[in-house]
Amino acid sequence: MAALARWAAEQPEEIALNSVRGLADRSGANANTVVRLSQALGFSGYEACRNAFQDALRRGGDLYGPRAGALSGHDAASVLDAIHESGHRNLDSAFTEKNCAAIEAAAALMLNARQVHVFGVRSCYAIADYLGYVARMAFDNIAPRASAPGDIRDRIALAGPADVVLSISFRHYSVETIAAHELALRQGARTIAITDTTDSPLAHGADVVLMPQMHGPQPLPSMLGSFAMAEAIVAAMIVQSDGALSHITRFEQGLHEAGAYR
Repeated sequence: MAALARWAAEQPEEIALNSVRGLADRSGANANTVVRLSQALGFSGYEACRNAFQDALRRGGDLYGPRAGALSGHDAASVLDAIHESGHRNLDSAFTEKNCAAIEAAAALMLNARQVHVFGVRSCYAIADYLGYVARMAFDNIAPRASAPGDIRDRIALAGPADVVLSISFRHYSVETIAAHELALRQGARTIAITDTTDSPLAHGADVVLMPQMHGPQPLPSMLGSFAMAEAIVAAMIVQSDGALSHITRFEQGLHEAGAYR
């Protein structure tokens, strides 16, 4: 067990990325020794130990290059297993009691807003684009996506207390999205943040903060929980709305008539 501990101390990412059998094979120890080491470290078993190491790997590995480097030398099966298990954790965390309450609060704010602006750039652009697109199917108060240079500032400069600005960003925090959030606060708009910690620049002053977990060995932190929250917000809006069904039906029919689908 001491020999395994010395080996793991030199490459702690091995615990985060491997199953009991995988770690035993890579280290030369046996599976029982792997479990005993986990318990000696104060964990109930190997799964709890691996979860803690995955958390630490994420907190200490915000740079994409080192995260990608941690995958080097691992077989695809062990990496896919780690992605699979961490994905389940991310989805479960998105629907805790606290997050479900925040999702419903965000939906209520957006439903009652004069106009809703959804912003995210780089890896977060896809989430913002998806949330806005699906919400626009059902609701007239969702602003078109920002696409031209200057769009974000131009739109929020006209926002006020009757409007909602939903911003999405994670470490590393995009300066454009931080600027959008801070401008929204100065304009008096209501704000919703989808971000990673309470210390995030987007969490400061936000009316509603949603914090998906982003575990996994991928080069960029996992966006699975964030997409789940985006879907859940729109679903919660539809549940609370009397007119959403007719809007979605009309939108879909229009696309069919326009030849958008085959």
